[in-house]
Amino acid sequence: MYSIVYAMLVVVVGSVVIFLAGIRIVRPTHRGLVERLGKYRRFANPGFNWIIPGVDRMIQVNTTEQMVDAQPQEIITNDNLNARVDAQVYFKVKDDEESVKSSQYNVNNYQRQIVSLARTTLRNIIGTLTLKSANSERDNINGALLKTLSKETLNWGMAIVRTELKEIDPPKDVQETMNKVVKAENEKVAALDFANAVERQADGVKRAEIKKAEGIRQAKILAAEGEAQAIRLVNEAADTYFVGNAQLLRKLEALEKALSHNAKIVIPSGSEIINVIGEMAGVLPLSEGTRGHRVGGQDGGLAALGQAPQRGIKTAVPGDGVGSRPSL
Repeated sequence: MYSIVYAMLVVVVGSVVIFLAGIRIVRPTHRGLVERLGKYRRFANPGFNWIIPGVDRMIQVNTTEQMVDAQPQEIITNDNLNARVDAQVYFKVKDDEESVKSSQYNVNNYQRQIVSLARTTLRNIIGTLTLKSANSERDNINGALLKTLSKETLNWGMAIVRTELKEIDPPKDVQETMNKVVKAENEKVAALDFANAVERQADGVKRAEIKKAEGIRQAKILAAEGEAQAIRLVNEAADTYFVGNAQLLRKLEALEKALSHNAKIVIPSGSEIINVIGEMAGVLPLSEGTRGHRVGGQDGGLAALGQAPQRGIKTAVPGDGVGSRPSL
């Protein structure tokens, strides 16, 4: 009786142990492949799964996006320079059954294979480019690497998401030379900009001087036109007051020049120029009877012109000993 109970207890405990040992939980980020005695048995979806311990084996495959580093390597460019190149590859295993099976049964260790394929492809691509073009055509290199990897991994049940070049570094001495070239180019551009600025400044000064010269020229033209107008008015006055009396006009011109230099002028009492000055000042000319009389107590050989003293015309009598500055 006790032996039967003991045997049943052993069976129950053994069954529980076997059941617990066969439990497999698949996460949502993974898919599983169940093999029985080395042969593919079934596909395991996320959630609870049970296999026969010791008979079945489950292989879980990550189906999320992953990244592998292609590892730095020295590549000889088309211009015979050694460039240190590194890249990263982003990929993911497709989550359908066939793709998961292909990632396990069509390729051995797909991560390592992707790294090797990426390194080889980079050597082929960059080997056809110069160092300068390789640095300036990163997008083209990424595109070519992505296209090649996608084509080669088509039967591996995965998708190459993108590829990124981390670095393309030239040797240290070459990099120093390139920095000097760039610096020289920048200094050249700066010198050209400075020269253009100086040229523009000189052009501005030139234009300003031209404008200034044009202003002076215009001022001289206007002054000449004013002088011509004055001469025309003088000629008209001469035609009005001195027709047939050129000698009297000459005396008046001499008087004008003398007055401009604050000179003292003695006018003879019998001169016609006194009456001319009076007429120009708006004073009636003196008659013959009034010439020679003393004006304001002065002895007169000099004609008094009515209101001429109020007009500012002053005369001096010869022999009087007194001379005054005539003014208009």
